[in-house]
Amino acid sequence: MIKKVFLLLLLISSWTVFAQTHNLVRYVNTLQGTNSSFELTHGNTYPTVALPFAMNTWTPQTGKNGDGWKYQYTKNTIRGFQQAHQCSSWSNDYAVFSFMPVIDKLVVNEDQRATSFSHDNEIGKPHYYKVTLDNQLVVEISPSERGAHLRFTFPKGHTSYLVLDGYTGLSGVKIYPEQKMITGYVNNGRGMQKGWKNYFVAYFDQPFEDYGTWENEKNTITPRSKEAEGKGRGAYIQFKEGAKVQVKVASSYISEAQAQLNLKKELGSDASLEATKAKAATIWNKHLERILVEGDSEDDKATFYSCFFRASLFSRAFYEIDENGKPYYFSPYDGKVHSGYMFTDTGFWDTFRAQFPLNIILYPTMHGRYMQALLDAQEQCGWLPSWSFPNEQGSMIGNHAISLLADAWIKGVRTFDPQRALEAYYHEANNKGPWGPANGRDGYKEYNALGYVPYPEYREATAKTLEYAYDDFCGYQLAKAVNSRKYMDAFGPKMYNYKNVFNPATKFMEGKDSKGNWKPDFDPVEWGGPFTEGNAWHWVWSVFHDINGLIQLMGGDKQFCAKLDSVFTVPNNVKVGTYGFMIHEMTEMVKANMGQYAHGNQPIQHMPYLYTYGRQPWKTQQRVREVMRRLYNATENGYPGDEDQGQTSSWYVLSALGFYSVCPGTDQYVLGSPMFKKITVTLEDGKKFIIKADKNSDTNVYIQRAKLNNRTYTKNYITYSDIVKGGILHLTMGPRPNYNRGIKDADLPFSVSRNN
Repeated sequence: MIKKVFLLLLLISSWTVFAQTHNLVRYVNTLQGTNSSFELTHGNTYPTVALPFAMNTWTPQTGKNGDGWKYQYTKNTIRGFQQAHQCSSWSNDYAVFSFMPVIDKLVVNEDQRATSFSHDNEIGKPHYYKVTLDNQLVVEISPSERGAHLRFTFPKGHTSYLVLDGYTGLSGVKIYPEQKMITGYVNNGRGMQKGWKNYFVAYFDQPFEDYGTWENEKNTITPRSKEAEGKGRGAYIQFKEGAKVQVKVASSYISEAQAQLNLKKELGSDASLEATKAKAATIWNKHLERILVEGDSEDDKATFYSCFFRASLFSRAFYEIDENGKPYYFSPYDGKVHSGYMFTDTGFWDTFRAQFPLNIILYPTMHGRYMQALLDAQEQCGWLPSWSFPNEQGSMIGNHAISLLADAWIKGVRTFDPQRALEAYYHEANNKGPWGPANGRDGYKEYNALGYVPYPEYREATAKTLEYAYDDFCGYQLAKAVNSRKYMDAFGPKMYNYKNVFNPATKFMEGKDSKGNWKPDFDPVEWGGPFTEGNAWHWVWSVFHDINGLIQLMGGDKQFCAKLDSVFTVPNNVKVGTYGFMIHEMTEMVKANMGQYAHGNQPIQHMPYLYTYGRQPWKTQQRVREVMRRLYNATENGYPGDEDQGQTSSWYVLSALGFYSVCPGTDQYVLGSPMFKKITVTLEDGKKFIIKADKNSDTNVYIQRAKLNNRTYTKNYITYSDIVKGGILHLTMGPRPNYNRGIKDADLPFSVSRNN
């Protein structure tokens, strides 16, 4: 009897461990960062229901059709449940359509059909969204890669309608009552190829009592109409009173037939939403298990896995699988159908920094496909992508496709022709495209002639100079790796151009005109002008590839680290500069109350790791833990600014692991301070890389000793090859700095002026 009880207890204990280890979706809150607005953002996210890197996402919609703020936590009504692809509130969305259930009376107007709800009656998980509206209507959604399973439970005794909204652009619908099916297409978004459509199919499990079409400009209803086409065309269906209706929906950028195939492959065998929900939970748990964290704080786990979820949505697949199991895609670049893989919905200005360096650790096969897709996109539209949404938008600054390509090659992901990549980048660096400042190179002639982009001749000129110099380093790195003397000579000298905008009198990067004059009345807290979404305090650190060179410009290690200290200690004052008003990034920096440190935007996110280059790694360890602790959580206020296609989340994920990608284009990740006592990274080939942090706690943030695979490790970086080989990084943490560890030349991370 005692033996049986013991075995039962052992089984219960094993089950508990299994549940804690594998049911990781329970930690994710997809409402993280949704309390955002034009004036102040805590992420600019929406409660995404999707699979990792999937083509489509789904979300409840509180904002009006076309409003970038599609879901705001402060709103108390929902007007639709929509297929979505939005990367940012600032870029709106594309390929959108929505469903909205209504009761008692058919109401199609998006304002009038909006129904109140409470967050107390809302569940937001990656694999499952549920809300009970105040009128007792229940809506549930579970995702597939290119579709979703939705369920609408109407309250008993009420007439039941479902409205399909064609959103803001051209749309078409066809209703098939006998088949309980609706097909159609939408064409909404910016800069799409002519004739581009997102085809959708929707199958219902309940018969139609009535139906019709409508249009959303004047909200005109046409009863019993089975077909409509034009701007904002939609459909409505009536079901029996109190119906419980399930709908399987999928879409395709290629054809209606492919949409049907997508639905059949992804949802065809799912008899109920529960089946889709279970499959999605399994996929997410398997994905989240790729980084298993162990520690005492459930709140930290919730923050980690919520960020890991958000980091795992981008870039999105833009390809589909044909009836023979082969990938193919409609190209948003040339409007033709091609064989192979394509990815989209990312802005490299944000994501080259951490999102891609995280993905290359976890998913090198997908990463390799992406690298080839970059060159295919360049062939199709004549330019390397910089901001794909889904086609080239040219937003922000820099030519960071070369960062991705060089980083992949240096780390051993070699799925593309490097000569083709170098040729494409050379074209990018010596021409200007039609689609925005990052399509080609703004000010390339002056940059080539003067060694910098002049200001005020070009807006954001100093920021552009700094990012061009880094990109030229990446071009040089790739050329050097493949022994291309032509491109080494073309890019090598330019990677030091950052020095040309450094003013030794102020120790800041500054604007300089074409005659060599510094911008008058310089004030380091003034935003805009020669800088992008920041000021001189933020941009002086953007020399990712040569921090040693920057240290020398500032007078040495001591002066450099003192300058880093000053970022956190000077007042958080703002001069709005050329922006003319307090943009949200300014407000977020002030609210963070960490001096001039503005983690809510990308330019300064690597900066806490730079103490390591100046032989004070303990300050990096303290600062990164402070940033993680103060500026992130798993609530609707979970981010210190725009989340930006997984970048700000990826910063947290990598930093929580204990390292960060200061300089993509090298194989190094700079050490910080891990958030958890034990972290197990399961690699694509099944190997495991384990970070053990003995005695880790909120106060024990400092590395006392380190071993890599049981050998003393003094370096303040770890290489990609060390990570992907598997092994154990064993750290001993403590409450006070170890001032003697990792301060020798051999322990410092890469700088091109030191290591070249």
